[in-house]
Amino acid sequence: MTHHSRAKLLVFGLVFWVLQLPSAVASEFPTFTDLVKKNSPAVVNISTTQNIEARRTPEIPENLFPDLPEGSPFGEFFKRFFEETPGVPEERQMQSLGSGFIISPDGYILTSAHVIKDADEIVVRLNDHREKPAEVVGTDERSDVALLKIDAADLPSVELGDSDDLQVGEWVLAIGSPFGLELTATQGIVSALGRNLPSDTYVPFIQTDVAVNPGNSGGPLFNTNGKVVGINAQIYTRTGGYMGLSFAIPIRVAMQVADQLKTQGYVTRGWLGVVIQPVTQDLAQSFGLDRPRGALVTRIVPDSPAASADLKTGDIILKYGTAPIERSGELPPLVGSTQIGTVIPIQILREGQAREVKVKIEALVEDRPAARAEGEKTGNLNMVVAELPSDKRKELDIGDRGILIKDVAEGPAADAGVRPGDILLMINSQDVTSVPQFISLAKDIPQGKPVPVLVLRGDNPLFLALTIPRQ
Repeated sequence: MTHHSRAKLLVFGLVFWVLQLPSAVASEFPTFTDLVKKNSPAVVNISTTQNIEARRTPEIPENLFPDLPEGSPFGEFFKRFFEETPGVPEERQMQSLGSGFIISPDGYILTSAHVIKDADEIVVRLNDHREKPAEVVGTDERSDVALLKIDAADLPSVELGDSDDLQVGEWVLAIGSPFGLELTATQGIVSALGRNLPSDTYVPFIQTDVAVNPGNSGGPLFNTNGKVVGINAQIYTRTGGYMGLSFAIPIRVAMQVADQLKTQGYVTRGWLGVVIQPVTQDLAQSFGLDRPRGALVTRIVPDSPAASADLKTGDIILKYGTAPIERSGELPPLVGSTQIGTVIPIQILREGQAREVKVKIEALVEDRPAARAEGEKTGNLNMVVAELPSDKRKELDIGDRGILIKDVAEGPAADAGVRPGDILLMINSQDVTSVPQFISLAKDIPQGKPVPVLVLRGDNPLFLALTIPRQ
């Protein structure tokens, strides 16, 4: 073969390779068309209505006092009268939009808690344009997860994936209703994992560069296998719109929350009882640590699991169970997701030496509005209650009974004379032993009929009569 022929063959081969290049490169990018077709029917639009009372200031009618001379003190008097008269009350409605997705054919829907916060009415618009009123099964503001239920059957539902298997750089796709534009699909990649935001210490967020805008909140984030790996929840923005930073709640976290909301109406989290801060380079050197890592304990909460385990201020938590703690923000989600009563080995650095302590995780005592857990059937008690520690029960000599009433707002409980600080011992002639059991008992309170409530106020037991108004 001549040199000229070899050159022509080489050029031909190069041209052929270049022509094939676009298809070869294109094959490396995912095709989302089938994913969107399959999953769009399970993505819903959520609209909420909130009734807000406003006051309309009455206008001063023109020529109301035409005969008053200019500069008359009576003119100033009547002007002030109208300005200081309370406005006429009128009710206005504020509406908002969000997204959600169906997780079971019988009508359970996941969305973000902030999408439905303070809503008086929630309407779910399905892919087939049907509109259904939604009932709030439960919400958890700490994780920004809400579980809704609509009255329907045989609905299309999504398939749930494992958010723990996600990797940075992996392709993901969001479907939602940005600015009310239903079934909008946007794609991007996973930018970071386990991202801790200042206002959400219990959620290790998935950071993506998927275009997410107002209205996308509560919608699903899919992997390339068409499985939901997260709930789109937040964006970082200086303009109010998308700027390349979006955050999703891992579906593993969301389902842990949803399962508890479905079974008990609220979320129970693990509690260690420490206040922590990050470890800087200077702090690492001062504590004899090889590099900045771990969570530095700045305070031990009295009567907490940490106090019982002899953790001390100045300890650096390096490992929780089998999970290394590289950043202090990694600790709260691990503790929060730990099953109550579990004994966890914690590796700490104390006085330059690594050692291990074992801690029995207890429940985080947090305000739980009983009215939310009871729903509409029992009326709105408007009480915030919490579990009573066993040592407190022993001190009060009340056996295994009693829960703490932390707050009482206007409603049946306040009308009955229940006060914050009371220990609730009995309701409707049944002993109260825990918050979940109290919620169950409260569901059976008849409406319009007084029932006896026994509280311990100080050292004195006191019966009160509580009536749930008829709806």
